[in-house]
Amino acid sequence: MAKIFYSMSGEGRGHAARVRTMTEHLRHEHELVLFAPYEAYDFLAPIYNTPEYPGVEVRKLPGLKFYYTQRRLDLSKSIYHGFKFLGQLKKNIRETTEILKNEKPDLIVSDFEPILPKAGRKCDIPVVSLNHQDFLLAYDLSSLPSNLQWYAWAMGFVVKAHHVEKQATVVSSFFTPKLRPGYNDVVQVGPLLRPDVCEAQPSEEGFILSYVRKATTDDTLDLLKACDRPVKVYGLGKRPDDGLLTFHEIDEQRFTEDFIHCDALIGAAGNQSLGEAIYLGKPVLALPESSHHEQMINSHYLKEMGVGSWTAIESFAKSNLISFLDGLSKFREKLAQYQGQTNGNPPALAAIRKHLPSTTLV
Repeated sequence: MAKIFYSMSGEGRGHAARVRTMTEHLRHEHELVLFAPYEAYDFLAPIYNTPEYPGVEVRKLPGLKFYYTQRRLDLSKSIYHGFKFLGQLKKNIRETTEILKNEKPDLIVSDFEPILPKAGRKCDIPVVSLNHQDFLLAYDLSSLPSNLQWYAWAMGFVVKAHHVEKQATVVSSFFTPKLRPGYNDVVQVGPLLRPDVCEAQPSEEGFILSYVRKATTDDTLDLLKACDRPVKVYGLGKRPDDGLLTFHEIDEQRFTEDFIHCDALIGAAGNQSLGEAIYLGKPVLALPESSHHEQMINSHYLKEMGVGSWTAIESFAKSNLISFLDGLSKFREKLAQYQGQTNGNPPALAAIRKHLPSTTLV
């Protein structure tokens, strides 16, 4: 049994969902300590800091996050707090280094989080990077519009700031363009899928699933009421029903069941949710914020694959919704080649296990 320290970014649930997937596979063999900020901690701590999971512990860690002003992503505020985080980075690395010296983990895995892997290299602990964001450096993004290529180039410097010398870089993504020169050692894997998703028998039961950010406006909800079938909305908490809209608290089991049996997904364009939708054969209408360039890139590849459509949420109109609903059968035809075929779990786990001490391999 090895001791694995595993850290993640705390923005949204995508990072935490990936980490939970790997944790569920590894916890039966190894001891895990998960380091999580913000939403990731709030999601994982109630699950694992309980007697039912004696081999897993979740601890808080500082991290980066997006900030919103009047329900819009505020890039200036986000960048300001990002610089504050970077200003405290050396202090946080020193403190974490002391923890590693005392507890001596065998391996560090990081999902786009800089403190733990940088501390790990100071202690000569092997590091595996398993995330989505490294696609900005490693993938050939020449098919993107010029503004998104520019963003990818600029954000490449942020991704590099997270980098340390490591044993492996694994990129989990629902899209897999060719690798750029110099990145041939990067391991490309599909989405990391929760066990319930892997084992699912999908069906269409006559409703739309919508997973939206807390900043979603009433105008967007009014448009969703124009769907020709019920819409189950997650992400805004419990509210009174509004026509065909019903609002649900985030409950992982119930959300997963609705995901498996919905007709289609409408909402945010995170890599994790899009990857699960494609695996389940669910068409997607992605609604990225125009200032959230990573989700804009995800949406571009979603459309390029022919498995859904997208529009920036600020320009979302009834015509976009009608066009999407009219095209569901076309999207399902394209999805047939991906459904059930894109599970990234086995190669990702193999990459982690490859760098555990030989006496702990299972």
